[in-house]
Amino acid sequence: MTVAHTEALWHEMHGALKGFITKRVPDESTAEDILQNVFMQIHAHADTLKDTTKLESWIYQITRNAVVDYYRSQKPEQEVPETLPAQDEVEEDDLARQLAPCLHGMIQELPDKYREALVLTEYEGLSQSDLADHLGISFSGAKSRVQRAREQLKGILLQCCHFELDRLGKIIDYAPNCDCGAHQSDADCESN
Repeated sequence: MTVAHTEALWHEMHGALKGFITKRVPDESTAEDILQNVFMQIHAHADTLKDTTKLESWIYQITRNAVVDYYRSQKPEQEVPETLPAQDEVEEDDLARQLAPCLHGMIQELPDKYREALVLTEYEGLSQSDLADHLGISFSGAKSRVQRAREQLKGILLQCCHFELDRLGKIIDYAPNCDCGAHQSDADCESN
């Protein structure tokens, strides 16, 4: 990878990566140091990336590793308590709270029939069979409508945000690629 490519990556991904790191380290200067280290590693090891379509995933993996390396290099200042809170549950609730206002606006962008199917099944708790009865369509038609609504919503989400998934496919973090505020009326995703 040439210096020009590294510079282009810096301009393209600097903000998202800095936000990703800042959420995980104690202060701004540490985040900047880690970010600089990440881009040095990207430049030094670019020739090891065989599939350029996976560039963004590769960069986020380097970034995660750099954050882990930072914490490994730190000496613990205090003993770890015997019981720790279930951090996954806290982070999952926090992510859901952050994304909820965005999702509401994105759902409003769906065509009427898909929006209705999604709202009735996901928010009002109708089964797909009940949805079919409610709308006067076949069960397979209701299933198809819900599935298409989910696919369209997923498409909108993927255009708006970069998602980090765990090995089971569960969202563990996200970074907006656009102004999520355009998808909502009253709340700003970025401020939550």
